[in-house]
Amino acid sequence: MDLAHRVKPGARVSLSAIPTDSTGPFSGKDDPRVKERLESDLARLADLGARLYAEKKQSLLVVLQAMDTAGKDGVLKHVVGPLDSRGLHVWSFGAPSEEERAHDFLWRFHFKAPRQGEMAFFNRSYYEDVLVVRVMNLEPRSVWKQRYQAIRDFERMLADRGTRVIKFYLHISKGEQRRRLQERIDVPDKRWKLDPRDFEARKHWDSYRRAYEDALSECATKEAPWYVVPSDHKWFRDLAVASALTEMLEEMKPQYPKPTMDVSKIVIP
Repeated sequence: MDLAHRVKPGARVSLSAIPTDSTGPFSGKDDPRVKERLESDLARLADLGARLYAEKKQSLLVVLQAMDTAGKDGVLKHVVGPLDSRGLHVWSFGAPSEEERAHDFLWRFHFKAPRQGEMAFFNRSYYEDVLVVRVMNLEPRSVWKQRYQAIRDFERMLADRGTRVIKFYLHISKGEQRRRLQERIDVPDKRWKLDPRDFEARKHWDSYRRAYEDALSECATKEAPWYVVPSDHKWFRDLAVASALTEMLEEMKPQYPKPTMDVSKIVIP
């Protein structure tokens, strides 16, 4: 059951044609199937993650991208948080440092790519270099336009070396973003989340939307699929991400390795 929209390689993405408030086959958060499905997927993810770690032949890179307030941190808390931390890494990327700017734009991300047996989650990623760089005119079109090919090549190289890549765009409406920003103003315990950059980025909503549509269209491949996840409802967002991750790991089929000794002959004194 596909709860998120998987972008077909070569297809042109129109985000306006993909609903942000979908609840799939579920009537709402209190639908008993929601809790059952999420618990089942998280249990399966934990098992598959343990197999991946033990096998140490493959790895998984998960990219999370979104407009502000769409819930990248929420996914990390509710989907990634319950998983076994062995072999699991979460990396959050902000503006590059002086050292990072002295290298090519992919350098700092390649450095954090997962090793065999690991899962790595990127909270923002190299896609910022064709998103914010484009919208805020930090580089000319001639520079960021070439980066689509560099990204495709990078992800294909990872795939060739046994690292599967799965990418999620958390799809939120402008109205729901406004509600969540207002909530951060109104609720004292959430005011710590307020960031002037969020309000500035909102002014460029349409430009970011076009930049995302181009990134999704240009970089959706068989080796590194993009999923557009309806995210107006937080519970459905988490469920859709967990479902897609479970499906991806099941495709990878990690297996526990056979013991290196004959267990029938082991006698513990």
